This record gives sequence, structure tokens and C-alpha cells, in this order.
Amino acid sequence: EQLLETGVDSIAIKDMSGILTPMAAYELVSEIKKRYDVRLHLHCHATTGMAEMALLKAIEAGVDGVDTAISSMSATYGHPATEALVATLAGTEHDTGLDILKLENIAA
Repeated sequence: EQLLETGVDSIAIKDMSGILTPMAAYELVSEIKKRYDVRLHLHCHATTGMAEMALLKAIEAGVDGVDTAISSMSATYGHPATEALVATLAGTEHDTGLDILKLENIAA
């Protein structure tokens, strides 16, 4: 609330340790979006293997943006792979519209 009173227009949630569980991401984003009119961004590292699912659950809860990395530069201490998230969201209401074949060429 104090941040919003200063006039910020967005909040970034940073999970640099990769310990944000998928359900915690869903609950956190849902509660913030329910209470406040602010853009939310989620930044997770793939350290523990939960980041991909945390991003998916945050997207389902209404997060406005997430960080990913092209697959050749993703995983471990990096971010979840862009291609995996794009493929996961394809054909859903959250479809990114990105061309997976072009992303795969970039990663090669």
C-alpha cells in the first residue's frame, strides 16, 4: 500500500532463489490483483525446477509480465526457457503469438 501511495504503476516480484512454489505464486498474484490496480511482473530463476510452473500459475492468476530466456541461455541459475512457456501457452487464452520455430532458430 505504501508503494502505491507513492504513485508507482507497477510492482516486480523477484524470486532470485527459485523457491517460489507454483501455488504460492498463484495466491500472491491473485491477492495483489484483487486488492490493487497495479501491473505485476514476475521474475523467477530456474534454480529449483519450480520456476516454469510458478510462471504458469502466476499467468493463470493474472500477472502482467514474466521473464524468460531463450533456451540456450536458460535453466539452472537463469530463467525458464522462453520456448517452453510459449509452447505451453499456445492455443490458450494466454497465447503469446510468438513463432516457436523462430525462437528455436534463435536458440540454435
